[in-house]
Amino acid sequence: MKIFIGNDHTAVEMKTAIVEYLESQGHEVINLGTNDLNPVDYPDLGFAVGEAVGKDVTSLGIVICGSGIGISIAANKVPGIRAALCYEKEAVELARQHNNANILALGARFIAVYKAVELVKVFLQTQFEEDRHSERVRKLCDYNG
Repeated sequence: MKIFIGNDHTAVEMKTAIVEYLESQGHEVINLGTNDLNPVDYPDLGFAVGEAVGKDVTSLGIVICGSGIGISIAANKVPGIRAALCYEKEAVELARQHNNANILALGARFIAVYKAVELVKVFLQTQFEEDRHSERVRKLCDYNG
């Protein structure tokens, strides 16, 4: 699977561990984030991953900043994106099962690196349940303000 990943300077270590895991599992990883500690603007990275996933609807995305909040807000500005900020396994499962989340957002300041990798595993293994959730997801996608 193709996975786009974007991170700011607070999340280089976490992104590196996640990329290593994903590549070890045979996923194609496209790194849209920074690789050093020089400050960058998380909105630009959230937009970039959101746009990439929006154009390739068979792909998924991962975005990481200090809290995960700002970068998830940025990604969700892109039409068709359902970025879910998750800190726990159960939230990741529900984001995929009920919301068909196509981007996982993580907070590097609040999640240990090993736990972030575990959350990514859950994100990739969990499927959308469709049925009663399909209409709700359609509403999320169709809303234009």
